[in-house]
Amino acid sequence: MPTTQQSVRYLQIVFFVAVFMYFTQSITIPMTFGLLVAIVMAPFCQKLERWKWPRSLAITACLAIVFLIVAALVTLLVWQLDEFQKEVPKITTKFKENWPQIQEWLRFRFHLTEKMLDNWLIKTGSEAGSKIGVVLVGTFNVTANLLFNAFMIPLFTALFLYYRGLIMKFLYELFGESNQKLVYSVTHQTVQTYHNYIKGLLLVYLSVGILNSIGLAIIGIEYAILFGFITSILTIIPYVGIMVGALLPISIAWISYDSLWYPLAVVAVFGVVQYLEANVIFPMVVGSQLKVNTLASIIALFIGGVIWGVSGMVLFLPFAAILKVIADHIPSWKPISTLLGPAET
Repeated sequence: MPTTQQSVRYLQIVFFVAVFMYFTQSITIPMTFGLLVAIVMAPFCQKLERWKWPRSLAITACLAIVFLIVAALVTLLVWQLDEFQKEVPKITTKFKENWPQIQEWLRFRFHLTEKMLDNWLIKTGSEAGSKIGVVLVGTFNVTANLLFNAFMIPLFTALFLYYRGLIMKFLYELFGESNQKLVYSVTHQTVQTYHNYIKGLLLVYLSVGILNSIGLAIIGIEYAILFGFITSILTIIPYVGIMVGALLPISIAWISYDSLWYPLAVVAVFGVVQYLEANVIFPMVVGSQLKVNTLASIIALFIGGVIWGVSGMVLFLPFAAILKVIADHIPSWKPISTLLGPAET
C-alpha cells in the first residue's frame, strides 16, 4: 500500500509530465504519431527483413504504404472540394431565389424588420472583411503546422523502425537482465494494443459511414451511401474533414429541394452522428478493442483534448491501454489496472 508521501510524489510526477507534454507538443505530438505508425508497421517491416530485404528498403516500403494511404485521403478531399466548387453557381442562384423566403422566416421567427436585417448584413460583411487578416494568419499557421508534421512524422517513423533493436536493448539494460521476459511481454502487448486500436478505428469509421448513410437516405438525399462513407472517411482529418465532407451533400440537398429544411436536416444528421461518434461509438468500440472501459476511455479523451487538442484525443486512448498493460505486470499498480479494466458484473 503506497504511503501518502509516495502518492503525493506520483501526483507530482503526473503533473510535471502533463506540463512537459503541453509545452513541448510541437515535437512530442509528431514524435508520438511517428511511434504509432512505426508500431503498426513494425510487423510488416520485420516480415520484409525475414525475406532478406535490407532494413532501409523495408522501411522505405512501409513509408510508401503510409504515403499512398495519405495521398488517397488528400485526393478524396480535393475531389470533394472540386465537386462542391462546381455546384457553387447553382447554390448562389438558389440562395438569391430563396432569400425573400429566408427574410420572411427571420422576420417571423426573431421579430426583425427589413431595416434590421439590412443593417445586420452590412455589419456582418464589414466584420468579415476586417477579420480576413486574422483568418489568413490562422490558415498560414495551420498549413505550416501540417507541413512540419508531414515531414517530422515520417522521419520519426523511419528512425523508430531503424533503431527498434537498439531501443529494446536499452529497455533490457534499463530494467535489468532479470526483467527481460517482463519487458518483452509488455512491449509485445503494447504492439498488439496499437494493432487493436487501428482495428477499433476501422470499426468506428464503418459504423459512422453506416449511420451517415441511413440518415441521408431517410432525408431522401441521392447517393446517400456514397456521401455517408466519404464523410466518414474524411473525419480522419480533424476539423476540416467533416466540414468538407458535408459540403457536397448539403449542396445537393439545397439544389434538389425547394425547402431550406433539407440542407438543415443534412447538417443535423452529421451533427448527431458526430456527437454519437465522439461520445458513444469511439469510447465503446475502440475502448473494447483496447480492453479499457468506457469511463476510462472518455476520461482519456478529455485529458488528451485538454493537453494536446484533437491529437491528444487520438493518442491518449492508446496511452491509457498501454498504461493498463504495464499496470497488469506490476503488483503495486493493481488499483490502476482495476480502474482501467472492464467493469465487474
